[in-house]
Parts: sequence; structure tokens; C-alpha cells
Amino acid sequence: MPKQDHGAPRKGWHILITGASSGIGAALAQYYARPGVHLSLWARNQERLEKTAEDARSKGASVETRSIDLSDAEASLKAFGETDDQHPVDILILSAGMADIRPEGALAESADVALKMSMVNFATPVALATEAANRMAKRRQGRIGLMGSVASFHDLPLATVYSGSKAGIGRFSTALHAAMVPYNVKVTLIAPGFIDTPMSQRLEGDQAFLVPVDKAARKIARAINAGRAVLVFPWAFQLTRALEAILPRPIAHRILRGLEIMQHPSSS
Repeated sequence: MPKQDHGAPRKGWHILITGASSGIGAALAQYYARPGVHLSLWARNQERLEKTAEDARSKGASVETRSIDLSDAEASLKAFGETDDQHPVDILILSAGMADIRPEGALAESADVALKMSMVNFATPVALATEAANRMAKRRQGRIGLMGSVASFHDLPLATVYSGSKAGIGRFSTALHAAMVPYNVKVTLIAPGFIDTPMSQRLEGDQAFLVPVDKAARKIARAINAGRAVLVFPWAFQLTRALEAILPRPIAHRILRGLEIMQHPSSS
């Protein structure tokens, strides 16, 4: 992989993107798609994934797809090993995720949802990033992007599992970044606010500073290409993070409990 990664994608790159059937993952696939770039696109929904692949191929990229559910960590690790053995991955972007909140009238999220969300948002991405880091470190090159969230900065009563899993991926990402710098493997934590994707479109309530998905994909890809350790956007969420840090916790929690957000069921 070329030493300078600050600009557009380069010929010869192999980029693996999870959650590529819609939202940020699909937008990232379109950003990177061009002649000479090879894309490995993973998602659960094969029909939607093939639509992303067709669009990427129309831009000249070579594309392979896999129907993968990240709640199955062993299958995901096996698939990554097979893919990397066949064609070493230059950039791994772990954008797949779940964002369920507490159902109306419930006291907390269900245990089943908590387990699956923990696997998809934290455990499997950690395992995949660790495997990728080991392989890339031996090659002395590589990029890994992990999808966190500004929700990880706050104690969200409506989304305890989501905010907790994203907080976990955030600390893992910055720790892995510290470990991998000597081997020229750059790890980027992406912590966005609200992005206009099918995931956010399920929510009813205020979504401050909503970012168009194409704009978000450009910001994310450029941060990964440049090897930035952390990307938080929009900028206003850096202020809310600092504000909550200085507020007494009981006051912050009282404010957060007052948030009124509803969520429609997922169509997937």
C-alpha cells in the first residue's frame, strides 16, 4: 500500500467493509469504488448487498460479497482469514452495527437484544480487528477503522447496551492504535453523531446536526486514509462531551433521562 494515504483511494488497494448493504457501509463502498480497487463487501442482507456491489462495479472496482452475520464471531473470523489469505486486506472498515433502544414501556433492553448487540457492536469487531492487526503488523502496513458513536460519551438510559458497547469499542480502538503505531498499522476510531441512514430513520425525536450519509462517508474515509486516531463529528458533539464531563453526574443523568426518542422496528 502506498505510504501517502491522505487523498483519494489508490490502485491496488483491497478494502473490506462490513455492513455494506446500506447506510455508512454502502456509502463508503461507493467512495472507494474505482478502477484498480478491490472491494470485499459484507452484510447480512444479500439482496441489498448485491445492489451495493453492482453500483461499485459500475465505477470500475472489482467486488466480492459475503452474506455474514457478525453475531456469529467464529464464522466471521473464518471468513476474514479466508479473504485475507487470498488477497491481503489493506483497509478493514468495521461499520456494521446495531442501535436498538429500550422499547416503550420496558424497564431495560431485553437480554436477547443485549447479547446480540454486544456481539455485533463490540465482541466480533474486536476479534476481527485483532486478527487483522496481527496480520497487518507482520506486513508492516494496513488501516483499520472501527465504528464508535458519540453515544459512547454519555450514560444514555434509553440505550444502555448501545452506549456501553460503543464505549467499549472506543477504548479498544485507541488502545489498539497505541499498540500498532510501531508496525505502520493505523487504527481509527470513528465517533459520529446522527447520520441520515436507515438506522437513524427508525428514530422519532430530535436528531441534532444530522449529517448526509455521503458527506459522512467522505469524512470517515479521509480520516482512515490519513491514519487519524480519532474522528468525532459533527464538531458540536465534542462540546456536549466536554459539558457532560464537567456536570455533576446526578444532573447529567436527570437531563439524559428526559430525552424523548422512539424507535420503529427494523425492516431487516
